[in-house]
Amino acid sequence: MHGVERPLRSRRRARGVLWMLLPVAVTAGLFWYGRAHTPDYTSSLFGRRFDDANLLKAQLGTALLGLALVQLLLGLWMYGRLPGVRAAPRPVRTGHRVVGVVAFLLSLPIAYHCINAYGVQVTDSRIALHSFAGCFLYGAFITKVIVVRHRRLPGWALPTAGGALIVLIALLWYSAALWRLNGYAVPGL
Repeated sequence: MHGVERPLRSRRRARGVLWMLLPVAVTAGLFWYGRAHTPDYTSSLFGRRFDDANLLKAQLGTALLGLALVQLLLGLWMYGRLPGVRAAPRPVRTGHRVVGVVAFLLSLPIAYHCINAYGVQVTDSRIALHSFAGCFLYGAFITKVIVVRHRRLPGWALPTAGGALIVLIALLWYSAALWRLNGYAVPGL
C-alpha cells in the first residue's frame, strides 16, 4: 500500500507546484510582453484616443475600484467579519461571484489598452508603480481563483489573496485614474 501512496503524493505535490507557478508565469509574461513590444500611443479604447482614452480608462478604473470595494464588503459579510451584521444569506455568495466576474471583465479593456498603448515602463515612480501593479494584478487574480478552488489551503490564504487583489486595484487607481482625474497629479508620486 505504501508503494502506491508515494507516487500519488508526489504527483499531487508536483501539481501543487505547477498551480503555484501559474500566477508567476502570468505576471512574468505580462511584464515581458509589456517590455518587449513597441508601444502604440495612437491605439484607441472604444474609439477614443489619446487623452480621451485615458479619461475613459480613469472612469472605468474608478468603477473597477468601486466593484472591488463591493467585493470586499460582500466577502467580509460572507465570512462573518462585519460587526453587528447577521450571517449572509445564500444570494450574497452569488452576488460576490457576479461582482467579481464583472470586475474582471471590466479590467480587461483597461489593461489591454494600457499594455498595448504604453507597455511596461519604469521611467518614473508613478508609471513604474502602475506598470508593476498592472502585471501583478492578473497573477493575483489567478492566485485567488486557485485558492478558492483548493479547499486544503490554510484559512489565511483566501483573505490574503482577496486583499492583494483589492490593494493592487487601489494602487492602479491611485497611480492612473486618480492621477488623470486630479489634473495629472497625485500626492506622494
